[in-house]
Amino acid sequence: MSDKPKIKVLVVDDEPDIIEILTYNLEKEGYEVASASDGIKAVQTATKFKPDVILLDIMMPNQDGVETCRQIRDLEELKNTFVIFLTARSEEYSEVAAFDVGADDYITKPIKPRALVSRISALFRRESKKEQEVSQIKIKDLTIDRSSFTIDKGGKTITLPKKEFELLYFLAKNPNMVFSRDELLQNIWGADVFVLARTVDVHIRKVREKIGENYITTVKGVGYKFDNN
Repeated sequence: MSDKPKIKVLVVDDEPDIIEILTYNLEKEGYEVASASDGIKAVQTATKFKPDVILLDIMMPNQDGVETCRQIRDLEELKNTFVIFLTARSEEYSEVAAFDVGADDYITKPIKPRALVSRISALFRRESKKEQEVSQIKIKDLTIDRSSFTIDKGGKTITLPKKEFELLYFLAKNPNMVFSRDELLQNIWGADVFVLARTVDVHIRKVREKIGENYITTVKGVGYKFDNN
């Protein structure tokens, strides 16, 4: 019997049938599962259960998934938790909203349990590769620390949400190299996650708002680079 702790998954959906089928299939695969039926209960449960992954429906009563994800991303103890949105809606704006608040993946209903398990496994594979990278980069007046997801800028500590941090870290690790939006999507979100190119623009804008305009340069018609000149 393995001593390795079970991966903890919180399933959040207002449809009991979906909670039941996902819980059954995830437990069958060896995950430890908790559930919540709306966004408010999800935040309460997440702070106690401390899940590794949250499967979060977008359309729910009391509090929708986007606002719930925003609140979860503000909690220090859940900063490394993966959030996968589940939705019956495939409209572009809901996808942009999901990634805008820090989603790691986005799955449209009806959900195929085997595909879902595969997507969860892919998130952990990507994360294990990232953990093998250098934990700290010093460039210009920034110290970018991967272990704490923080940036030190002239003695001031700046904390970024996970995806914004990873985007900055990747560009800073490859200074003066230009990357297209598609290349950034592949490297940050992964090839198996379907994300709109606009999501990169939103994240770049947010990083600039927090660290300043003088680091990430837009190369018109091509993409972005970290300017180390």
